[in-house]
Amino acid sequence: MAHASIPINKGNYSLETRQREEAFHRNLGAGWLGKYKLYRENWQKYPQRQFVSDYPLLVDLELSTVCNLSCPMCYTITDKFKRKSKVKFMDYGLFCRIIDEISGKVPAIRLSLRGEPTLHPRFLDCIIYAKEKGIGEVSALTNGSKLTKGFSKRIMRAGMDWLTISVDGLGKVYENIRKPLKFKDTLRKIKDFKVLKKKAKTNKPVIKIQSVWPAIRHDPQEFYNTFFKYTDLIAFNPLIDYLGKDGDILYDLNFICPQHYQRLVIGSDGKALICANDEYGANIIGDADKESIYEIWHGKKLSKIRAIFKKNNGFMRFPICKECYLPRLTDESERVKIKGREVIIKNYLGRKQRVGQ
Repeated sequence: MAHASIPINKGNYSLETRQREEAFHRNLGAGWLGKYKLYRENWQKYPQRQFVSDYPLLVDLELSTVCNLSCPMCYTITDKFKRKSKVKFMDYGLFCRIIDEISGKVPAIRLSLRGEPTLHPRFLDCIIYAKEKGIGEVSALTNGSKLTKGFSKRIMRAGMDWLTISVDGLGKVYENIRKPLKFKDTLRKIKDFKVLKKKAKTNKPVIKIQSVWPAIRHDPQEFYNTFFKYTDLIAFNPLIDYLGKDGDILYDLNFICPQHYQRLVIGSDGKALICANDEYGANIIGDADKESIYEIWHGKKLSKIRAIFKKNNGFMRFPICKECYLPRLTDESERVKIKGREVIIKNYLGRKQRVGQ
């Protein structure tokens, strides 16, 4: 095929200064900085070289497909998701068995995917167990609904390394998207977490917040100013076609997916998904209840997928990949200024940047 296009970390973009980004990674890697830097280097190098390592660099362990919100741009509100996905919590025994296997072999785990991980009754136990077993980076994405002072303190003490909080816009914009949460409550929780870390004299967990782009498009500077004193990193995502409404999609036809060389995703039911963007579990490549992580990572199904992707336009053979944002072409004509710095908005061609559309 022609020169391969293998995008790394496409879809999530920083509003930050280089200094704050460097501090974020320095704090995240504290205690294992050499290995952390190697892990981040390999995150880019392995996909670019299409190198299959002994174990993935990251294992996504979806603690919950249960969510307590109904955001208008989220696929979890659709009848298709409710029909095709098992809404449940991951079995704690399965979680521990996976950690036992990957300890010392996999540098990072992520405790979230489609649902709200903090709803898992043993969320804190999962963090503690993973850290006791030597996992370098334990991260999760949360809507922040459960981040009371007491729970946040327990998260910090459990050893969480990185917490990303979804904050879609300010004031009423946020409240219209993140019903029934209130903006002032979420802002207070983020401020309280900053105070907790300061009192404990720790930089962990690093706190990143992110918004969908249309929720802050009218004034990204105000969004940044509201949060930068209390967080470690501020980012945004151009709106993805999670609701499956787009028609004519334009693709980068030299695309090869990086995720098959970076991470392995285990759903809350133990099934291994083709990637982190398989929202409906359409392509199951293994079962962690019956197979080891090593067996799935090197198994026939995933190996065949990697081989197909190496062929010209190979990703087009998978309906789920044709709907994914990763192979979509982007438009970079929209620019904004954040404290004098120019930020490029990489919108997907043909994609409406309106929440719920």
